[in-house]
Amino acid sequence: MSLLKPTAKTPFHIDFEWWKKSERDWHVFLRSLLCAEHQEAFAEMDEGGMIDWIDPQTAEVKQVDGIQHALMSHCALLPEFSDAHTAMVEAVFRIFLVNGNTPMSAEELGKKLGRPADTILKTIAGPRVYRGLRPFEISIPIAESGE
Repeated sequence: MSLLKPTAKTPFHIDFEWWKKSERDWHVFLRSLLCAEHQEAFAEMDEGGMIDWIDPQTAEVKQVDGIQHALMSHCALLPEFSDAHTAMVEAVFRIFLVNGNTPMSAEELGKKLGRPADTILKTIAGPRVYRGLRPFEISIPIAESGE
């Protein structure tokens, strides 16, 4: 984790490695977010089945979890998936599921949720990690010095 303090412009995402390290079964949690139709459809399927998904904005083909795909393509589009009464952490988590876990800043999340960016930032940038919501770190290769 970076030593820099996140700002309202710092991109965040769901860190699924956090779920694995925290010994949390994110598939069970994701299943609980499925609509009744998809809960029934996935009842007999194995966890972690990957499918190809095409990002509608970039046309990039990504491998995504089948449950995550059902959430993104159907369940998240239902009016009851998230509303003004959905708790902040839950609403932020659901936004990332809907957008394919594309990193977003507190400012962007605030616009989508109609909530103050500062409140979102204080919630997801604190010392406690909620639902794996963490700053998105970009790896920059370090050039090796020539001999």
